[in-house]
Formats: sequence, C-alpha cells, structure tokens
Amino acid sequence: MYATVPILACVYATIVFPLIIASCTPTDTVCLLEARPESKIFWPALALISLIWAARNYSRLSFPPLIVWLFAYLAFAGLSVTWAFKPEISFIRFAQQAMIVTSIVVPAMLVSRNADLMRGLFLCFALACVLNLIFVFTRPPIDVKFATWGYPGYFSGKNYLGEFAVVALLLSVYEAFHPGRRRALGIFIALIAIALLIFSNSKTSMGLAVLAPGLAGAALLIRKKTRLSPAIILLSIPVGWYVFSTVTGVTIYRLSNILYGDPTFTGRSIIWEFVKSEIDHRPLLGWGYQSFWLVGPDAPSIVNAPGWVKDMPNAHNGYLDTMVEMGYAGYALLLAFIIATLHAIGRIADRAPLRAWLVLSLAVHVIITNGLESLWMRGFEMLWVLFVILAAEAARYWKAPMPARAARRSGSGNPAPASRRPTAAGVRLHPAQARLASAAFSTSPAAPAMPDGTTPTAKS
Repeated sequence: MYATVPILACVYATIVFPLIIASCTPTDTVCLLEARPESKIFWPALALISLIWAARNYSRLSFPPLIVWLFAYLAFAGLSVTWAFKPEISFIRFAQQAMIVTSIVVPAMLVSRNADLMRGLFLCFALACVLNLIFVFTRPPIDVKFATWGYPGYFSGKNYLGEFAVVALLLSVYEAFHPGRRRALGIFIALIAIALLIFSNSKTSMGLAVLAPGLAGAALLIRKKTRLSPAIILLSIPVGWYVFSTVTGVTIYRLSNILYGDPTFTGRSIIWEFVKSEIDHRPLLGWGYQSFWLVGPDAPSIVNAPGWVKDMPNAHNGYLDTMVEMGYAGYALLLAFIIATLHAIGRIADRAPLRAWLVLSLAVHVIITNGLESLWMRGFEMLWVLFVILAAEAARYWKAPMPARAARRSGSGNPAPASRRPTAAGVRLHPAQARLASAAFSTSPAAPAMPDGTTPTAKS
C-alpha cells in the first residue's frame, strides 16, 4: 500500500503530465505555461495521504543521513523565500516541492522490505515506452534552433525522450536478469527503449546509455576491492578532470568541439556565462528558490540577459541554477545530499549487488544529465522525481540490518549473540545430544521429554 504513492508520483511525472502538455496546441500559452489544475489537486492529495500515514506510524519513521540532507536542502529553499526576488512566486514553487518530496520519501520509509520499488518503476516506464512508441509513429520529428532533428514522443523535446529511454533501458536490463516472465518483458521493453533512443537522436543520451552503467559497474568493482565509498570513487573523476584541465588547458568546450563539432554545447555556453555573472551579484544566498527565471518581465533573467537568452526558462545546468537561486550555501547542501546518496548506495551492494548497479547507474545518469539540463529540485521533472525515489530506495537499505556474512566481509557490525557462545573444541551437538549431556552433568534428576521437545517443570 505504501509503495503505491511513490510509484504514482513517477506515473504522474513520466506519463500523465507530459500527455496533458502534449494535448495543448503550440499557440495555447495558457495551457503550456500556467499552473495546471490537475497538479493543484494531485500533489496536495498525495502529500495529505503521506502526512496521515506519517502521523499514524510516527514511531516507525526514522530518516538516515541522506534523507536528512535532502530535508536540509529543501528547508534552505524554503528559507530563501524570505530574500527571494519574487517571494510570492518562490513560496508557491517551494510549497509544491515540499509536497513532492513528502509524497515520495515518507511512504517509501514505511514500505515493507518485501515491496520492490524498482519493479514498480519498471512497470511505469514500460507503459510509457509503449505509449511513446505510438506517438513516434503519429507525431512528426522536431527541428528547433541549435538542435538537430529528433522525435520527441509525447514529451516536449527530443532530449526528454532520450533521457527517458536511457532510464527505461537500464530498468529493462535489470528485469532481464530475473527468470520467467520478468525476463521476457524486460527484453521486450529493452528493444523498445533502444528504438526510442535512436528515434530521439539525442547524442548525449546515447552516450550516457553506455557511460552511466559502465561508470557504475567500475565504481562498484573498485569498492569491492578497496572498500572505498562509491561517492569517493565517483567524485575523484571531476576532481581529476579539473586537475587535468588546469595542467593541459583542455576545457569542456574544447572536448565538446572534438566530440560534436560544436564548442558551445548547442548554445549553452552563452547561457552559462550569463548565469555565472549573475551568481557574482549574490554569491552566498542567491536570488531565492526559483525566483530568477520565469518570474515576470522585470526578472533578472530578462532585464540583464543578452539577446535570445531572455527567452530561456532555465540555465540548462542544474548546478548553476542551484547556485544562482540559492547561492553557494544551497549548492553545498545539494552536493552533500548527492554525496550522501552515492555513499548509501554502497550499502545496497552489501546485500544486492545487481540492484546496487541499477540504482547507481540511474543516479549517475541523473547527475551527469544535470550538467546539461536543469533538473535539481525543479517541480516534478521526471529525472528529479526518479532521483528522489532512488535516494529513498538507498535509505531503505541503510535502515535494514546488514547480513552476518556481509558484516564480516566489511568488518562492521556485531556477530549474533549465538555466535559468541563457546563450544567444546569446536564440536557442535545435536539438540537431543545437548539435552542428554546437560542431564548427565546436572545435579538434579533429568525430567522426561515431552512430545513437542519440551520438559515439564516440577511443582513444589
């Protein structure tokens, strides 16, 4: 029962809302830009259900460090409303975000160990794959400024379809490792996901379909050999790149020119330079949570931006958007949440290595994609909702006791009390032999055994 709420959040973000937007005509700006009444009903209802469950199961709720960091990140966003450029708009967007996080995290913390959130995610993306395949054949491809052709499916852009296809593919590969119907359905959906990835013509997503699972597998393998946290292993990559770039002068723009023949990341570098200049105006606390873009004609994103950058809805970089909206303080909380989540995924590897690979692959996909798109804590973006569910999944394993074998292998945890009982020269006795031995060395006469294996007690 509790698992249905996070999955419903995924269904709304991945299927329902994109289909609503796809039904709008391109000239209907009210339909496209105004807050939808469906969202005003759906998220408060889910949040209310979650809060009722939290009140009824208060004693069962406990939040591991990664969820605490998520709440701290969310709380700072709410605090930034007090100094936001448009406090009223910032508060509305924060309230919605609080409902989204509550609707996912609270029920997930109450889910029993037998429930499989990853199975629910797969079924959600499997249905979306079939629907997108239908839209690919009924909706023409798009060709917009700075972008090549590609089919969007029922999403608003081809890159969305590519990002979606990577998630569906990874979930399908995980399902294919299970026997029976799960394997057959996983292979079937994987073929559709590959077709959608090709139809999207999203080169970045095609690269991440290989890079994300490869990095996740390598990180978990290194962790197994060295016992280092996945967070440390993966964070060494950007740190190493920074050192390499500083020494050699090879920048990401030069790398983009080598890979794609475009040093601007399809015009993103122009947006990024503008955003960096705006960060310098309010470096510590920022302009307020979601109070920089799309907040009216007097917004700094319009007044200060050059040329076509005025029309942008975001910075196309989740990390820069976090800094411009919540400053370096909010950015530090975001990094703490990401690092804590990556570290917690290592706990999954001690119990279910294949599931750890899936969760880490999806997390790496979201983390890298945020370098080119703004997804961190922005409404109910598909990949943001996915990442919160992944964090909740890692938190569930963090709370679970570690198996004895994994505890001995990792050098953590205490052995079971029975394992500390001494035995005579390592000899293990059958229970019947143990009773005979106890009777032989006892000073009181042995009582006869009952049929159920118990012995009657003497009455005075």
